Amino acid sequence: MSNLNSAPALTLLPAIDMVNGQAVRLTQGEAGTETGYGDPVDAALDWIEQGAEWIHLVDLDAAFGRGSNVGVAKKIMARSGKTNIEFSGGIRDDRSLEAAIEMGAARVNLGTAALENPEWTRAAIARYGEKIAVGLDVRGETLAGRGWTEEGGNLWEVLERLEDANCPRYVVTDVTKDGTMRGPNIELLLEVCRHTSRPVVASGGISSLDDLVALREQVPAGIEGAIIGKALYDGAFSLQAALDVASN
Repeated sequence: MSNLNSAPALTLLPAIDMVNGQAVRLTQGEAGTETGYGDPVDAALDWIEQGAEWIHLVDLDAAFGRGSNVGVAKKIMARSGKTNIEFSGGIRDDRSLEAAIEMGAARVNLGTAALENPEWTRAAIARYGEKIAVGLDVRGETLAGRGWTEEGGNLWEVLERLEDANCPRYVVTDVTKDGTMRGPNIELLLEVCRHTSRPVVASGGISSLDDLVALREQVPAGIEGAIIGKALYDGAFSLQAALDVASN
């Protein structure tokens, strides 16, 4: 850790995944593996009170194509203050994208649409710029779409296409790690960083403050931030402790 103090800060995004109006965590993204954690608004206000600069807010019902939690999302954004909200889940056309931005999302994370509708994604990036991120949810080198239920093409082929479209930022998740508390896939993250000059946000598997130390050490390589879910909800560490590690 001797060189950590000189490393740039790692941006942290505590995650709130919503199912049927409740905050939940899944294991490896599979429907039916939900563990409930109560009211998403309460969770958001807790993270905001603890100093979160960003919250990663996911409408899992919309991602799975089985409903919407937009009403809860609006409540969170209305009370988010200076905390930025990155919103994800079911953003697949102009209407859903515009609605997310109009209700206050600082950034919208495109998932399935970026795999299935490249021309629309290119147009969205051209229109909204830094307000767009693309989620690359990976098993091996194969992308996962439709709430991680369908294959979405080869990671490197899709990444090349997104680079050509000037995608501003990537949120990279190793699906096999998500919700498992087995540590992030740093090799995958760094490989993506080698294929782009754009910032990369790590997602999936973070289980300890040591994981955050390891990710922060890779900020110069292109890892900009980290999404944290289960570790916070299960009390592996506090958000305040994580923010200290990420910034000091």
